[in-house]
Amino acid sequence: MEDGSESYDRAKEVKEFDETKAGVKGLIDSGVTKVPKFLMHPPENFSSSSTPTSTDFRVPVIDLEGFHENLHRVQIVKEIREASETWGFFQMVNHGVPNTVIDNLLQAIKEFHEQPKEVKMEWYSRDSTKRIRYYCNGDLLVAKTANWRDSIVFDFQDGPLEPGAFPLVCRQAVQEYMEHLINLRDALSSLLSEALGISSDYLASIECMKGENLVCHYYPVCPEPDLTIGTTKHSDPSSLTILLQDNIGGLQVLHQGHWIDVPPRHGTLVANIGDLMQLITNDKFKSVEHRVLARRVGPRISAACFLYPSATHRFKPYGPIKELLSGDLPIYRETHLGEYLGYYKSKGSDGNSALSHFKLN
Repeated sequence: MEDGSESYDRAKEVKEFDETKAGVKGLIDSGVTKVPKFLMHPPENFSSSSTPTSTDFRVPVIDLEGFHENLHRVQIVKEIREASETWGFFQMVNHGVPNTVIDNLLQAIKEFHEQPKEVKMEWYSRDSTKRIRYYCNGDLLVAKTANWRDSIVFDFQDGPLEPGAFPLVCRQAVQEYMEHLINLRDALSSLLSEALGISSDYLASIECMKGENLVCHYYPVCPEPDLTIGTTKHSDPSSLTILLQDNIGGLQVLHQGHWIDVPPRHGTLVANIGDLMQLITNDKFKSVEHRVLARRVGPRISAACFLYPSATHRFKPYGPIKELLSGDLPIYRETHLGEYLGYYKSKGSDGNSALSHFKLN
């Protein structure tokens, strides 16, 4: 872009882009071969932190088969504890979500985003009270730089969605996936409770993972992946996030100062600890930063299910679990989901954790 920073009007460019309701996919469809300035990121956003070879660090892979049986369960709980304390991320196999259900969801997300613009734009909205909406960058209007991706969200936090509320192209796939994901959520809730050394029904009883928000991303092929990024470095505000990614790759997690690839593997789901879980576990479990690189290949498809407190607990105070303190001082003050999300969204994706704002000292 030739515009000097003194003459460049980012707000105007962003507004004009947003009004197309065509997203980043629309840029590619229009024949763009250069990344527009509002999507460009500063060089530090691409820092590799001297990325080691994949043999140095590997994201833990946990086999959930037989988690109901005592012998297997002890080992699975141990692996989840270690992964949650040191990585904040783990991949899951034999998690109970059938491959056909996974493949159908990935295909449905792709089909939604590849519909004609005129069909898709009916769903385009920045109104966060709309339980199903398509948009490009939730923080487009407040962030300094935008990410190379489009999204559709399905908000189940207030309960089930009526079948007629869904875009027809992805109705069945999303409904089937969520039925299986809720079973997995319940299993992980008890396994994480045991990994914390508290009763297996504890996290379920405080309903900190009861509400589901499914965000389905579409990352188009990028002509200049060294100038923009798919998802900026961030941690999730949820209690837990369960991620499905296709085979394109690009997801990286920050571990011991290094960006480590989370390699795609068919049928595998990724779990990552969110900010709220780190807060209530008083830093025992880690919510870690991660990002998604833009690629010359694609599109990349992913579906992130953010698990939050239930709608009835939106204003319930959550603080460090007293049973875990055992003489230690709480690191964080109590907060509720409404306050935490309000702060998280207002600051935008600036690469800094929202958790520090809630520290007592």
